[in-house]
Amino acid sequence: MATNSVDPLAVGRVIGDVIDRFEPTIDMSINYGTKKINNGCDIKPSMAADPPTVNIAGKTSDLYTLVMTDPDAPSPSDPKMREWLHWLVVNMPGSTDPSQGEVVVPYMGPQPPVGIHRYVFVLFQQATRLRDFSPPAKRAHFNTRSFAMDHSLGLPVAAVFFNSHKEPNNNRRR
Repeated sequence: MATNSVDPLAVGRVIGDVIDRFEPTIDMSINYGTKKINNGCDIKPSMAADPPTVNIAGKTSDLYTLVMTDPDAPSPSDPKMREWLHWLVVNMPGSTDPSQGEVVVPYMGPQPPVGIHRYVFVLFQQATRLRDFSPPAKRAHFNTRSFAMDHSLGLPVAAVFFNSHKEPNNNRRR
């Protein structure tokens, strides 16, 4: 059953472009207001201007890292800034949310300039507390796989993505 929950990540090319195939082991729910994020759903940038509500399962003695990136920056046909880092939270206890962790890179909502962009949330379980953590020098060219390897995070324990595209100026919800 767990393998089926990964399939939309493969179809959406999240597996391959951002992460390697993995078996989800932790439940993670992400909501923008009342809209629950399911793999491949559409979210307007104006709906995602503020950080989502993120809830993760697990024991409070376990620590997690949450990464949110856009692998399609600046354009899906020419992702020369892949991956654009939108959010990075470390040392987040299980059964809590990002407010209980350490925000390394503040949340930045979707701002797709052209085309349909994927916004990917990846959750890693940490073996130990990450200490003396410095944010990346820039948001562009973040690499989730390299980040996980550099910090001994292993494979993800959960991931979900949504799609978003630029809204016409007269249709923006504020």
